[in-house]
Amino acid sequence: MKTRLLMLLGVCLLLMQVTYVHAQQKYTVSGYVKDQQNGESLIGISVSKSGTSLGTVTNEYGFYSLTLPAGDHDIQFSYIGYAPTKMHVSLKGNKTLDIKLEKSSSQLSTVTVTGNKQEKAVNTLTTSLNRLDIAQMKKMPTFMGEVDVLRSIQTLPGVNTVGEGASGFNVRGGAADENLILLDEAPVYNSTHMLGFFSVFNPDAVKSINLIKGGFPAEYGGRTSSVLDIRMKDGNNQKFNVNGGISNVFSRLSLEGPIKKDESSFIIAARRSYIDILMKPFLKGDMKDTKLNFYDLTGKVNFKLNKNNTLFASGYLGRDVFGFGTQVNMNWGNKTATVRWNHVFTNKTFLNLTTFYSNYDYSLDFNNESDKGAGEASQRYKWTSNIINYGVKPAFTYYINTQNSVHFGLQGIYYTFKPGTGTGIEGDETSVKQLTQQHGLEAAAYLDHEWKPSSKFGVQYGVRLSSYQYLGKGTAYYYNDTTPGIRRTLTGTKEYGANEVIKAYAYLEPRATARYAISPNHALKASYARTTQFMHQLSNTASPTPLDIWTPSTNNIKPQVADQYTLGYVYDAPSNVFEISAEAFYKNMENQLDYIDNANLQLNQQIEGDLLQSHSRSYGLELMAKKELGKTTGWISYTLSRSERQTTGISKDEWFLNRYDRTHNLNLVVTRELSKRTSLSANWVYASGTPATFADSRLEFQDWDIPYNSTDKRNNYRLPSFHRLDMSLTVKGKQLKRWKGEWVFSLYNVYGRRNAYTIYFRQNEDDASKKEAVRLSIIGSIIPGITYNFIF
Repeated sequence: MKTRLLMLLGVCLLLMQVTYVHAQQKYTVSGYVKDQQNGESLIGISVSKSGTSLGTVTNEYGFYSLTLPAGDHDIQFSYIGYAPTKMHVSLKGNKTLDIKLEKSSSQLSTVTVTGNKQEKAVNTLTTSLNRLDIAQMKKMPTFMGEVDVLRSIQTLPGVNTVGEGASGFNVRGGAADENLILLDEAPVYNSTHMLGFFSVFNPDAVKSINLIKGGFPAEYGGRTSSVLDIRMKDGNNQKFNVNGGISNVFSRLSLEGPIKKDESSFIIAARRSYIDILMKPFLKGDMKDTKLNFYDLTGKVNFKLNKNNTLFASGYLGRDVFGFGTQVNMNWGNKTATVRWNHVFTNKTFLNLTTFYSNYDYSLDFNNESDKGAGEASQRYKWTSNIINYGVKPAFTYYINTQNSVHFGLQGIYYTFKPGTGTGIEGDETSVKQLTQQHGLEAAAYLDHEWKPSSKFGVQYGVRLSSYQYLGKGTAYYYNDTTPGIRRTLTGTKEYGANEVIKAYAYLEPRATARYAISPNHALKASYARTTQFMHQLSNTASPTPLDIWTPSTNNIKPQVADQYTLGYVYDAPSNVFEISAEAFYKNMENQLDYIDNANLQLNQQIEGDLLQSHSRSYGLELMAKKELGKTTGWISYTLSRSERQTTGISKDEWFLNRYDRTHNLNLVVTRELSKRTSLSANWVYASGTPATFADSRLEFQDWDIPYNSTDKRNNYRLPSFHRLDMSLTVKGKQLKRWKGEWVFSLYNVYGRRNAYTIYFRQNEDDASKKEAVRLSIIGSIIPGITYNFIF
């Protein structure tokens, strides 16, 4: 009897142990989340155990991984604009669960900002992150009826430009070249068409837009101000679609559809402007051959090889042509190509391997043949330059559990810089001046850990090790250290062979972001990030132009280094109707490029002798309030900031304002749904004028007035303040089963404000003894636009 009791007790203990072990066992459910209508992968989808805080979000490719205890669970998939979906799973082992979400028409009628409870800023670790989508941008006022990525992000706090027609944008006091612009992970060096009025990104091919201004994850590097990460659509893998638009500026057309339903798809999108064609009947004489146009072509294909492997290939080709008759012609353009492989090793381990190619080239052509008389030789001069990149980036994500995930990877980019080739032709004689090519290799390894021990607290911390090698074949130049602010004297040169290291740099870049939830609707955030930049754009104008020169870090030019600190607060209303955020930032920047007075930047083999390196700082407060639901939606953003620079030998070694400093920057965006088919939107912007250097004294010499700056201080004045109102009206046509169309009527610069791009001085035509200031405005009148958009 005793033996039987002992045996029974042993069996009970064994059963209890097995039950305990089983209760502690955890398994992982993972898969992809896609749009049911078109098969597009969905980014940032909330995936959680129903009724709990245990959850995750899908990554940039729609993949998720959620680890839960063994047993039965209800998994909730939710995203504003889509009907919530709940799936019951019984976890007795790891499980793959792919989901397709169906759009909710009732929600789509009122939502303008894509998001959900998990994706809201109050619940995420990221700081200084703004997300936009095309549906949101289409509700904003347009320039000449066209949706534009760059104009949309300029309504966000901390983002501005130096004026209308400026190429590029500025973030938190940084220069335009300090923004890392990625199109499907390939770098883009000139992001605008038509000298800044349109971006190179075709809205018909764009799926998501992320702008990161601070608190950078460790995977991003190579720039010191911001990351603009743009992802292209994969293409509809369910049915064939045609999208397009016709406006008074350009036309666009995109085709997308399945190669094999559910498994592969494609998208091709093209645009071409025709302003030059419309102007042609009105141009006479030397201007009859004036050219002003641009085009771009975007394409992407993807193939689901099996449940664990997906292959993507995408590319971009764009060009601008701008010329005055036959005498002056400019053209520039980008080419990019990206191949990516997604591989799921296990339910917890995800790999994205990216290889890319990027080529930005530009040229300038002068021809004064029409000015020559009989018997005189014609003259022509052409200058070309470009920058070429090849890169590879394996990136891993390991989802340990619902509280922990690790991101790590390697990155490598090989650069070829062709600073310029000048070809002069006079009669039958040809002369060529070619600057030495430059080469560089940038490499990085990174690791960061995202840890969320509770619903109240979370932290993401990591480090990035960046290195750069300035390589031959080429000539290294060495200069003496003369009086600061004066052109340095060349003291010697040294020849290096192919791929021989001329100069090497290495930097450790720590990153950290923390979040603390005061309550479910209030959160405090803080971040620190060190970033390094190994390339520089040489421009001594207020705004970069397509013909500005890119140069790598060399033995004379040190890499730029920035340390940024951010402290933020986020409030998300319980009803999800509106969100309020505030962020204060301070950024310290070392080794930024500056120039001696009258620096020569064009075809100058010894350009490094004209360059100076300076110390910069920027700091400010960014406020934003946005209303996301209801018939009236929009946001208001305000930035109070200062951006300053100190360069030895310039402005008496004192701090002076950066060229792109704007003390105040206010944007108000409002959209009103007038009916189911009609909406009205408006955008009003106000900004302090940009700093400028003006003469404050003059010398009289032989009836000539020579202006000069007696204080010897740069940016000693400001241009007048900038403000503008834009409006647009969208009217949807009758929505047929296969054909959907809408008209967009827009007014840019509604009250005809002549904002100053610059101010220059000249002698009065009637009285040469008087000087007058002349305001140069790129746009000084109302510009109407009309576009018809369609899809079938």
